[in-house]
Amino acid sequence: MIPIHECLSRIRWDAQLAPSRFVIGYWDRVAGRVLYADLREVSRDADNPAFFDLLDEAGAAHSIPSHRVREVWQDGKLIWQRHPPGDIPA
Repeated sequence: MIPIHECLSRIRWDAQLAPSRFVIGYWDRVAGRVLYADLREVSRDADNPAFFDLLDEAGAAHSIPSHRVREVWQDGKLIWQRHPPGDIPA
């Protein structure tokens, strides 16, 4: 599995992927579940590239560490997934 920063970098810079719609799923500790955000609504934290920033439905800003990203979807198809700690895929 490629690291999440490499996956997101390729999405950002590969012109062939530009027409696609990407959604990331990240672990929210408060909600206790994976939440989803359209990648177009996510921005990189200029001060710390290990984080990304997004606004929730109420307009509140959140800074999310990249290690909490669990899934990346391209046009409704799961293309990247981080397994939960201790979960080793068969």
